[in-house]
Amino acid sequence: MNPYKHAQISQKRRGGEVEDYVDIHALIDSTKMLCTDNRHRILHTFWGVQEVIIPIFGHSFVNSAGKTIETKDLCEKDHLLVDFHHRFIPTLGDFVMAMDDIPTAGLAKRLEKFHADVIDNPQISATMLSPLSVTGQLKSLLITHNSWFVNTILPMMGMAKARFMEFDISPDMIFNPMRFEMWMDNGAFYPPSAKKLQEIKVKL
Repeated sequence: MNPYKHAQISQKRRGGEVEDYVDIHALIDSTKMLCTDNRHRILHTFWGVQEVIIPIFGHSFVNSAGKTIETKDLCEKDHLLVDFHHRFIPTLGDFVMAMDDIPTAGLAKRLEKFHADVIDNPQISATMLSPLSVTGQLKSLLITHNSWFVNTILPMMGMAKARFMEFDISPDMIFNPMRFEMWMDNGAFYPPSAKKLQEIKVKL
């Protein structure tokens, strides 16, 4: 489903105009530029909403009908759950578990150097390190320590300007080695984080 169709869902549920919502949905799906299959859905997570979408659009906004809309609720109900057929919302850890073919030799030093090269304040540092806090996996930092996050996401947050430089890490390092898992494909199967939910539903 494309961002415009998601925005039409939001308009039907919440009023206003499609244009009130399309930019949020477009950002959630913007990772299609990095990976053209459903492995791209790293922002279809609570981490993506909390650490990327809300810092850009705010916790709430007023639509053209004068109604206050909660950004988190909009993202979850009109986009994330819709794309996974209302069965679950995956965690960032689910995606990181699929990144098991990423070479780990020298990765810590490479990430440390990248961090030192592009970070100049504690707030940016906390945002960049948030995947590690959520997953406990060093390789998760590739999600923020790359040319796309630094030159697209951070400027949209108003936290930094785009840098004219050669980047040592690109988004290819995330997606090229990532396994495609069937749960990524429109909720056809449950991800690891929702296995217990699957077991409960089977028992019922």
